[in-house]
Amino acid sequence: MPTQLKVAVIGAGLSGLIAARELERESHEVVVLEKSNRLGGVWVYDPKTESDLLGLDPDREIVHATIYKSLRTNSPRQIMGFSDYMFEGKDYGDPRMFPGHQEFLRYLEDFADKFGVTKRIRFNSEVTRVDVVGSNEFEVEWKTSKVGSNLGLSSSSSKVFDAVVVCNGHNSQPRVAMDIPGILEWPKLQLHAHNYRVPKPFQDQVVVIIGNGSSAHDISRELATVAKEIHMSSRSPNAKVSKHDKYNNTWLHSKIEGVFKDGTIKFQDEVVSVKADTIIHCTGYEFHIPFLNTNGIISINDKRVAPTYGNVFPPQLAPRLSFVGLFHTGMTFLPAELQSKWIARALSGKVSLPSEKEMLNQVKIVYTQMEEKGIPKSHTHSLNLNMEYTDWLSDQLGIMRPPQKLKDFYARFLERFRSDREDFRETFEKDLLMDNEM
Repeated sequence: MPTQLKVAVIGAGLSGLIAARELERESHEVVVLEKSNRLGGVWVYDPKTESDLLGLDPDREIVHATIYKSLRTNSPRQIMGFSDYMFEGKDYGDPRMFPGHQEFLRYLEDFADKFGVTKRIRFNSEVTRVDVVGSNEFEVEWKTSKVGSNLGLSSSSSKVFDAVVVCNGHNSQPRVAMDIPGILEWPKLQLHAHNYRVPKPFQDQVVVIIGNGSSAHDISRELATVAKEIHMSSRSPNAKVSKHDKYNNTWLHSKIEGVFKDGTIKFQDEVVSVKADTIIHCTGYEFHIPFLNTNGIISINDKRVAPTYGNVFPPQLAPRLSFVGLFHTGMTFLPAELQSKWIARALSGKVSLPSEKEMLNQVKIVYTQMEEKGIPKSHTHSLNLNMEYTDWLSDQLGIMRPPQKLKDFYARFLERFRSDREDFRETFEKDLLMDNEM
């Protein structure tokens, strides 16, 4: 007979919702603890920003929301959503292939209602501590904010659970370009993309953007409509210094060599420097799980949560402790769903894991292979850039692998995304429209 456990799911974002749904399908008793007053995680827009715009002060009041007002999805509808409740075909007022964040938040709300997850969520409940109790239990403590109180009143509660699934996301602790000489002494405005919301405050400014990812391109394109100048700095060794071919006030640069107290910023391979008003760090995030106490079993270093077998289970605590969503690039929905199924079935006893020794050995092999291939530690949880990881997860579950049609579609999208980081949404949609016309 399958084992039924009391399970705490930490976070009611995309990963927490699918984890809760899969756990309930295996008849586990689920409680979802969510620090904010609504579900959706990163997809909830909040105009509020943090007092420390770089996110360096550990005592700052953390604003969980990280998206800017104009943000659109990075992935097309066709690969978003869960297998039995796809995003494709849903329309909440923004039918674009790459819709705005409001559209996807509505989808998540509908998903949670349809599958009964919403009633399992305790809102305004911030987890402050998770301790290992014995060998098979976890004490979870959370702080519940008093709804409607302007005094910051809260109360604490704790409960012992048989298992914990960590789904707290990875977009709350900014990763800042601290290695740039003079960056901490630079006297003008600096912020991380985590605290960027709208372009208006940067009217007529000279803005330097550090980074070459989606947020860097989205924000630079938006700021080009209001700022005096935009200067984008990339760490890529292949970065070419050039003027943007679409925006007359935007330039592409190499890595920053140093910043100076008079506001000047010097790029590595240029003689001419730029005097800027603002620096925006579009440099990603750190994994941040401050509430988790495992007596040194788990460590977090350079975006690697280790050791984790299959990016999900710490071998010494498996399957009672697990993670969903330890990935920061590539496909999100299918890996999160497969991870959740794996956890739920491992806890119920329907799926067996290798021994602790075997899992630790396999993790060691993966880390060694990464080092030998020159893959940075920070890329440990980037395995979902292709479909090999989803194939592997499917094999662990003993289910059919994702269809080739999906793999081909995703590969085509990735190729377009990598070749045109700025306009990939428009060009990919145009590609598909041309296919339909042929």
